[in-house]
Amino acid sequence: MKAVHLFLAFFRVGILGYGGGPASIPLVHKEVVDKYNWMNEDEFSDLLALANTLPGPVATKLAGYIGYRVQGVRGMLNATLAVMVPTIVLMIVLLTSISSIKDQAWVQGMTEAVVPVVGVMLAVLTWQFLKKSKSGLGWTVTLVMAVVTGLLMEAAGVHPGIIIAALLLVAIFKKDKKAGDAQ
Repeated sequence: MKAVHLFLAFFRVGILGYGGGPASIPLVHKEVVDKYNWMNEDEFSDLLALANTLPGPVATKLAGYIGYRVQGVRGMLNATLAVMVPTIVLMIVLLTSISSIKDQAWVQGMTEAVVPVVGVMLAVLTWQFLKKSKSGLGWTVTLVMAVVTGLLMEAAGVHPGIIIAALLLVAIFKKDKKAGDAQ
């Protein structure tokens, strides 16, 4: 039964994740943390941070890891295929008919209507991460880090993966330093 649930969870992510990886993250969260309880909030946050430092689509990385965690190699293949199949099928169907429907008002309206929905989903996920960060770091450090990160990405053009990798290194060395002090 786990295999069926795993497939359905990531199939829903694949079919409803309109807008790519960022739009898929709240859907994966809903399935994995809220619906099936395969991970808790902290584990998902850690996995998401790690997944964002690696190359490739975030939804397939999340599906691969979570599938492996739930059901081993079979689960990894199951979840990864489940998240990719809807996109593959829809791309084949849409690419064969795109030239005839791309100028239709309903297609343009659908595309425009999805943008605010994805924005709200990302805002909810951002708020959840801010609350988690606040409980660990406090509001001052959280807000300073958010502002500095935003400036680095938008004003200086620094890639988010570089920022995440740098923060991971700081956390590793800070943790090692504390462990060394205890000896």
